[in-house]
Amino acid sequence: MRLHVVFFMGLWLPLLVWAGQLPIPEHGPALRLQGSNTIGAALGPALVKGLMETQGLLNVSTEITGRDNEQRIVGQTADGRRVEIDIAAHGSSTGFAALKQASADLAASSRPIKDSELKDLSALGDLKSPTAEQVIAIDGLAIILHPQNPLRQLDTFQLARIFSGEAKTWEAVGGVGGPIHLYARDEQSGTYDTFKELVLSRQGKRLDPTAQRFESSEQLSDAVSQDPQGIGFIGLPYVRQAKPLAIVDGDSQPMLPLNNLIATEDYPLSRRLFFYLPPLQANPWAEALVDFTQSEQGQAIVAANGFIAQTVHAMSVTPNALMPEGYQALSRHAQRLTVNFRFEEGSASLDNKAHQDLGRVLDYIKQHGKADRRVTLVGFGDAKDDPARADLLSKLRAMAVRRELVKYGVALREVRGFGALMPVAANNEDEGRVRNRRVEVWVY
Repeated sequence: MRLHVVFFMGLWLPLLVWAGQLPIPEHGPALRLQGSNTIGAALGPALVKGLMETQGLLNVSTEITGRDNEQRIVGQTADGRRVEIDIAAHGSSTGFAALKQASADLAASSRPIKDSELKDLSALGDLKSPTAEQVIAIDGLAIILHPQNPLRQLDTFQLARIFSGEAKTWEAVGGVGGPIHLYARDEQSGTYDTFKELVLSRQGKRLDPTAQRFESSEQLSDAVSQDPQGIGFIGLPYVRQAKPLAIVDGDSQPMLPLNNLIATEDYPLSRRLFFYLPPLQANPWAEALVDFTQSEQGQAIVAANGFIAQTVHAMSVTPNALMPEGYQALSRHAQRLTVNFRFEEGSASLDNKAHQDLGRVLDYIKQHGKADRRVTLVGFGDAKDDPARADLLSKLRAMAVRRELVKYGVALREVRGFGALMPVAANNEDEGRVRNRRVEVWVY
């Protein structure tokens, strides 16, 4: 690849373009991708195939390795050389372990890297840096039931009671059907790690050891859909024949795992999917796969595989009586973009995904002619003892995003702060407070 620049709104912005074939090793795979089953089962292979095809490789196909949850993607150059990329999908933690053992070039994870893993892999560079930590898609953990189960919603506290085994019957959580049967992903799974973090650990609980455990997302979903007393959690693309529940967190409204609510990360059990690229030992194929995944073509593959792409578009919001009047007025006259800017924990600095999204929002503003006072930023925050302080902090977060947009020639129509109103998560812990500290983008 080589670096080009484009002229946009009076500024030069870098743009990566493809420049010929990537190097092909004489022996062994060109790239080894390990980690999350959520990513590696279908999305990872589809992205790899897309990259190989953009590189001009022919006869791109999948070879069965004979090992569960592992596959090899192969292609041929025009002069007949074979190119292999190996994918192993045994859970997010196995990707970080493989990086340490130098048996992988790129880790796929359905949860953020843990502090212990970050420290363990420090010899490979800072895996929390913006170039290393790449959000490739948004997923939602769906809580699934048998299609005939009449229950419509649960809150995160009820979920914790169910999956810890404290609530043993459907009647204990307002449903019907007798004993509850639990289905869960295995210990290596990032899906399980995310559920544990977002639901169980928050309530100081552990998974009931009687839960049936699965390495395969598809098998878990199919088992729940065939058990009238079953409940499980699963990544969004794997709902299949099961029934998803609406989820409440704290004072949030009940939310189904709908695409727009997951894209903005408002849905309580939404999560980010990641590639982690070691900055000090970067494989050129790994770098190319990351760049391809973040492109429009790559994000189209994300959407085609049932996850939520980070492509920005406008959506209409129906006003309701639970919204503050100013927000209702905004929703009657403008549309909201499918992205929320969020911040590093305990900081006013945009997080890594927000830095990625900044370019996408600028691109949307450019393409749709919104640069001249056609954009309003709306900030929200977590509850404070002094509501006036919450209002001020929410507006200051919106001002932080404004500063970034102004650098690229965008003139804002308005910047507003709604304080701790309209929470999307419980405010009684760090994770919920981080989710509530957000900035929405509205366009006229």
